[in-house]
Amino acid sequence: MKARVYVMLKNGVLDPQGEAVRHALGSLGFDGVSGVRQGKVIELDLADGTTEETITEMCEKLLANTVIESYRIEVL
Repeated sequence: MKARVYVMLKNGVLDPQGEAVRHALGSLGFDGVSGVRQGKVIELDLADGTTEETITEMCEKLLANTVIESYRIEVL
């Protein structure tokens, strides 16, 4: 069984990496980009029968810093 976890900074949290990418895109001539938010994707290979509740627990305890990040789980 596979799952994918998408982790993003919450709205209102400063994203210096995203801002650096936005600036670099402008420097390369891509002037239409007004904002960039950068996140991460985590792919998990799990034992069959692993519940979404267990994956949520993984996110809450380790995969996401829930103070500043939100996450979304996709079971594949």
